[in-house]
Amino acid sequence: MGALMSGHGKHEFQELSDKTGFSLPQIANLHQRFKQLSQNEDTLRREDFNKIADLACNPIRAQIIETFFDKRNYRQNTSGKMEEIGFEEFVTVMTHFKPPDLHMTDEKKEALRKEKLRFLFNMHDTDNSGTIDLEEYRHVVEELLSQGGMMEMETAKSIANSAMLDVATITMGQMAPDEFYAGITFEHFVQILKEFDVELRMHIRFSNMGPVANCCK
Repeated sequence: MGALMSGHGKHEFQELSDKTGFSLPQIANLHQRFKQLSQNEDTLRREDFNKIADLACNPIRAQIIETFFDKRNYRQNTSGKMEEIGFEEFVTVMTHFKPPDLHMTDEKKEALRKEKLRFLFNMHDTDNSGTIDLEEYRHVVEELLSQGGMMEMETAKSIANSAMLDVATITMGQMAPDEFYAGITFEHFVQILKEFDVELRMHIRFSNMGPVANCCK
């Protein structure tokens, strides 16, 4: 870790540790991974993530990669996309995969859960409209179901349409035949995933440097 710290600055590593909750060894580990992916450059681009073997067969690989370039995930109340990111942005996004601290209060655990759910919501709200509309939802379902030729695209599309109607029924109750469901709001998203232990299932493995390998398995 000493060599890494001397190259990037021990003070900067400490600041990132204080800001993100990662330990200094974890920050050093992430820095090593960052440098591997960027080929020792100071920034990462989308194509650099193609080197992550664990992402190669992930059906929502594109959405996962895009989260690293989405300014909504930097905790700065900004929006828009980055073309390349530095180490601090990389670490900030990685905090969304950080497992909960065993000594967290219930209040902090709930805040962490909401933050992780917001991260997942942003992943699928690709146009930053505040809702996951049918086209965005359909795209995710199509990607998941048609991966590797599991089924025809039209079948996947029909399932997505039906699934969105189910979501509308769960969140809105019985809808009139002519009533239009605009899409899944964040509040609906939280309601849909209320039984999903996102704070435990969204995590990273530092041992093999696979930063997004365990995203919601």
